[in-house]
Amino acid sequence: MFRWLLMPLSWLYAIPISIRNFCYDNNIFSSQEFDFPIITVGNITVGGTGKTPHIEYLVNLLSQNYKIAVLSRGYKRKTKGYLLAKQGFGVREIGDEPLQIFQKFPEIKVAVDGNRIRGASNLIKNENIEVILLDDGFQHRKIKAGLSILLIDFSHPLEQDSFLPYGKLRESASQKCRANVIIVTKCPADLKPIDKRIFTQNLNIFPYQTLFFSTIKYGHFVSIFQNKIYSQKNVSENKFSILLVTGIANSLPLKNFIESLCKNVLHLSFSDHHNFSESDIFKIKSSFSMLSEGQKIIVTTEKDAMRLRENPFIDEAMKEKLFYIPIFVNFLFNDKEEFNQKIISYVGQNQRNSSIHFKNDRV
Repeated sequence: MFRWLLMPLSWLYAIPISIRNFCYDNNIFSSQEFDFPIITVGNITVGGTGKTPHIEYLVNLLSQNYKIAVLSRGYKRKTKGYLLAKQGFGVREIGDEPLQIFQKFPEIKVAVDGNRIRGASNLIKNENIEVILLDDGFQHRKIKAGLSILLIDFSHPLEQDSFLPYGKLRESASQKCRANVIIVTKCPADLKPIDKRIFTQNLNIFPYQTLFFSTIKYGHFVSIFQNKIYSQKNVSENKFSILLVTGIANSLPLKNFIESLCKNVLHLSFSDHHNFSESDIFKIKSSFSMLSEGQKIIVTTEKDAMRLRENPFIDEAMKEKLFYIPIFVNFLFNDKEEFNQKIISYVGQNQRNSSIHFKNDRV
């Protein structure tokens, strides 16, 4: 109701961010560039724009022909410095999103380091890799990726947003100029060409940038603790009752999807990257018991499943009911092959030696 009171705080937030970007844009501050293929995937807003599924898409695309490493800061991990993921590591060591990627793609290297220069240097020097995917690195201007992918949520156009905390912008919308590729994510699967044109015109991209539109596709319901899968058809036809538990930035698309399958859905929403306490688990159990009789399950996201799998307060009865639903990226307007070719061409053309050198960051 009084959200407008946050506007002065947004102005204060914008000042140091704008000064910092000015210094990088005008070569007062320099960035480090590696003579090595590095692709960054990130955004300039808070909240979920789909970074992890797009990183996973790139891993699937490139791992067929290249040795891949993913470098993340490992948000909310309890460890410090550079750490290379290995078997036995959990959320505490590397964070939920890197853990999800590591468990899904055990054949690649996954590393965490808040210092992206140090992290990239360690990977290039010590690991037998051919390309680095920099997770959530758009704001980290101390390192300059060879190919920068900016993600924009379809439901939150940049030109209609404001700086934090009044809006969701972490930096000015004009900084989209740094991206080589822009992907408008979480689009309706049936996005009309006219709506695509309107969004494109409003975004006002530069000639050197390529724009794509993607949507989220949901998979089947996968048990977190057991070897069990329910198809979407099974859940829909058997009229399941579902308790949806989410600890992500934007759970509305998932909630809408679940409700399209089931009429009886109860949603418990927690903060992004939430660590579920004993009282949270008790609340989940209590809410689950309130669902009507019949086939009842608890559904969460794949990221939340990483944290719930390690939770000591979940008993055997609850384990039987816990499922997650994976998500996948699908490119709209038959643009998949164009996007794939752009990525593959960049990596192929930049397979050089792994020496490190400094360059000024020119936008």
